[in-house]
Amino acid sequence: MGSLVTALASYCDIKQRGGSWHVRIDDIDPQRAGVGALEHISQALAAHGLLGDAPIRYQSQRLANYRTACQQLTALCYYCNCSRRSLQGLRLYPGNCRHKLTYAPDHTLRILADQQPRSFEDGCKGRHDFVATADFGDIIIWRRDGLVTYHLATAHDDALDYSHVLRGEDLFAMTAPQIFLMDKLNLKPPQYAHIPVLTYADGTKLSKQTHAPALNSATPVANLGRALWHLGQLAPPKGASVAQCLEWAVAHWQLDVVPTQLAPFREADYR
Repeated sequence: MGSLVTALASYCDIKQRGGSWHVRIDDIDPQRAGVGALEHISQALAAHGLLGDAPIRYQSQRLANYRTACQQLTALCYYCNCSRRSLQGLRLYPGNCRHKLTYAPDHTLRILADQQPRSFEDGCKGRHDFVATADFGDIIIWRRDGLVTYHLATAHDDALDYSHVLRGEDLFAMTAPQIFLMDKLNLKPPQYAHIPVLTYADGTKLSKQTHAPALNSATPVANLGRALWHLGQLAPPKGASVAQCLEWAVAHWQLDVVPTQLAPFREADYR
């Protein structure tokens, strides 16, 4: 349900602007992709009428693009073989490996943070100012196992493919590092908006790790109505179809009335 809430908000926001809505699957880490997960996502979106205006984009099919982006940044980077255990408890990377400029196996690639003040305007959270050296330090852009990091892949795709990105506020902290990478790649950031994520009453985010129940795609109209309720939006007319629910939701969408904290998820409400 939490994924539906965010997807529906994204759909309504861009459709009301007269734009095209796109679905991207961030599947760059094969170890985290569950069996059948991609099919389940596609089927659930289709059942709720949330069809993209272009074929679904898979990051796993764009690895060559990310390698090219990484090569553009190599002159600003260094290699690092510090273990997570050795860095435990540190908020920022201390720069132990900044002298390592030659490739070696089993090393990550880190980009040097700078002291340039930057800012972005979030559609929900307002202006955010940051300085790379103080806020996140030397981030990893390529992993030791040969995979691109979420930061670099997302920065590359967000800047090149989209004008607006609406996502959960659990990803808000990722935005500044990604905008930093866009700047280094001479790319223009999209406009961001981060909405609250759906949680249980104790504040725990709904996820596979917290054993959140799967969305029941057999009741799409009820699910859409409940998602709009969580988002503080007007309820669609009774008896509306999925298509009519979405048409209503887009026509009456108001980003500025989304609560700063969504009403908590209660499984009993969906039985």
